[in-house]
Amino acid sequence: MAYTKNIVTTIAFMIGIRMDIVRQIGEENPEIIAQLCENQDCRVIRYLCKLRTNLMMNFKKTDTEMKTNLTNLDKLPWFDTKNILQLEEWGYRILKSNGSSSRYMETINKYISDNINHCKNLFPEYVNWDYIKDLFIIPRFTQEKVIKAEFAKFMANRDYYPFQQYIHWEPYDCGGMLYNDSKFFMVVYRLHNDVYITRSNYREADSDIKEKIYQFINETDSVEIVVDCENSNPYKLCSVIAGLNRHEIAKILKIILFDDVHTNPGWDMIEKFVPIPVEHIMVERVKEQKSLVDIKMTATVCMEHYQNRISSFMLFSSDSDYWGLMSSLPYAHFLMMFEYSKVSEAIKQTLSQHEIFYCAMDDFGTGKIDEFKKFVLCRLLRKYLPDLLQYNGKELVSQIYNEAKIPAEQNEMDNFYKKYIKTLRFVADDEGKMYFEIQK
Repeated sequence: MAYTKNIVTTIAFMIGIRMDIVRQIGEENPEIIAQLCENQDCRVIRYLCKLRTNLMMNFKKTDTEMKTNLTNLDKLPWFDTKNILQLEEWGYRILKSNGSSSRYMETINKYISDNINHCKNLFPEYVNWDYIKDLFIIPRFTQEKVIKAEFAKFMANRDYYPFQQYIHWEPYDCGGMLYNDSKFFMVVYRLHNDVYITRSNYREADSDIKEKIYQFINETDSVEIVVDCENSNPYKLCSVIAGLNRHEIAKILKIILFDDVHTNPGWDMIEKFVPIPVEHIMVERVKEQKSLVDIKMTATVCMEHYQNRISSFMLFSSDSDYWGLMSSLPYAHFLMMFEYSKVSEAIKQTLSQHEIFYCAMDDFGTGKIDEFKKFVLCRLLRKYLPDLLQYNGKELVSQIYNEAKIPAEQNEMDNFYKKYIKTLRFVADDEGKMYFEIQK
């Protein structure tokens, strides 16, 4: 099983690790690094953390230079002058006359403490922000004995700090905190006597699974994704697409969703979050108790194959009945993606016997689709705004998650409550109409 590196890439950038190492950690997600480089709040924390680490490593030497030779930080070779001047340009008064290492350390710690919350939105709701923040803030940093204790701890255990960059923690040989998101969650949550449970947020499909999917796409003239919305999950479909190479995904002609009125509300919004054209087919029911999705999907796939000359289909469903479709189109190529909890061993054995590749949507972690989940949850929240005062806020959050069919730990729901329920604003438009507004 592979794991994502989205969170550790962000942490590595923020604590001031060299950019060549940051790029190595986040080599599979260069877009994340590009976004971090463009984010001023994040760069402020990065520059301050680099400055703090270098000051700790050269504390006495810096103090001597300032007192003996009246040399300021921007003139000392062990500090990054460009970073210091950039912070000054942004309004952070780093440079001081008649300064000392202790004064500088207090100033840097104060700026970090005052600005770290500006980076909260860089992390998804499923991450406990208090645990992240604790890595950056030194409690009671104005007390000299506290800073001396942190300095002594850092200098005595530098090899246990990530790439020898200072963070606020009790160091031990954890085998590489920034190895991947799974390792990071295990270490950081353990520091707070807690355990991170939801593995799907940091799980990633193995490279051999992805290569077989790419091979399927590249060995065909035309390929479409067809989705049985009754037997699939929109968040897992979105996770699969987010976890694959954009170059390969661009070769898929379209996604056809075969939907029913009783399915997950996420299907109505998924086209905004996938880089593939989406055709959304709502299948009407003749009898309320009988769905016709499988019949409609079977007929459409046959039409796409014979009439539109589509040669290959990535079929998203856990329903074994679709073997009837696959076995009836001997000249079409199929790849089946299912959910572990819904698929039978019988269909897996049948697919293997006929050399049809299959894999699980569950293998692709949901950590990359936080924006999609937030969009669905906020859309559902808007539905309740006209009658909002009838609900208990925390109970409403639980109800929205259930309606969106998004499994989540209590911490994630608490974060959603704080970010979107507690910040709801009562506003009036130009005509005097009153309504609640969700803060972004």
